[in-house]
Order: sequence, then C-alpha cells, then structure tokens
Amino acid sequence: MAEKLTQEEIDERIAVLHRLRKLLEEQRDKFREYLIVLEKQQGKIEEEDGDALFAHTELESQIVANISSLQKVIDPMQKMYNTTVSSAEKKPSDAENDVIRIQTDLADLQKKVLAQNEKNRNLLKIHISRVSEELNGLTMQNPYRGRRSVYAERAVAGTMITVEA
Repeated sequence: MAEKLTQEEIDERIAVLHRLRKLLEEQRDKFREYLIVLEKQQGKIEEEDGDALFAHTELESQIVANISSLQKVIDPMQKMYNTTVSSAEKKPSDAENDVIRIQTDLADLQKKVLAQNEKNRNLLKIHISRVSEELNGLTMQNPYRGRRSVYAERAVAGTMITVEA
C-alpha cells in the first residue's frame, strides 16, 4: 500500500524534478549546438578549409566540456530523483512525463551526434590519405630527386680571401 506523502516530501520531489528538467534541457540544447557544429565541420572538411576546421574543432571541444560538466551534475540529480520517487506510485505526473520526453530527445540527439562524428572522422581519414598520396606524388615528380648538389661535384679546396680597402 502506498504511503501518504508529507507536503515537505512533495515539495522536495517537485524541486528536484524541476532542477533535473532544467539540467536536461540545458544538456539537450548543448547537444543540438554540438550537432550543428559537427554538420558545419563536415562542410569545412569537404571544402578543405583548414583554418575553419581548426576553429570548429576548438568550439567542439568547448561544447563537449560543457556537456561533460552538465552530466556530472545530472547524474547525482537523477539518482536523487529516483530515490525520492517510490515505484509504488500511480501514473507519472506531467512534469515527470516532460523529463522522460527530454531524456528520449537527448538520447536521439546523442545518436545523431555519434553518427555525424563518425561521418566526419571518415571524411577526415579520406582527406588525410588523399593529401598523403599527393605528397608522395610530389616527391616522385621532383626533378632533383636523387641528384647530388652541383656544388658537391667540384672539389674545392678551402682558400683564404683577403679584402683590403
């Protein structure tokens, strides 16, 4: 049988739920931002724009750091919420449904981010191998490849030059 909750317990649950929801929304927004950066990064990889790619990489690392920081706060908040909610309760409230919906959106965004990240990595691998092949081709086309310096063929003894004014 379900036990009767005090107003203090209900208020605590509501506060935890609202904080958890806010944190999840922030994290969802960060993942959306990250996905946009990854999509733009794909374009810069295809355009072979190294400077813009570097800037996107810097922005990406900042976003990942923010997501990681948020996750460090969300994990304990999620545990706290789970301990305050008994499994014997009836149907979830609207706020709880919102949290579940946000978590589902977040999971979908995480999958999209991972897929885009994989796509960008593959594009970078292809680009790096193409550049490597071009560099190898340039060394093969070098007309001076394998030749010694023209100065190395003459034997020149060291001489001393005196300059007088």
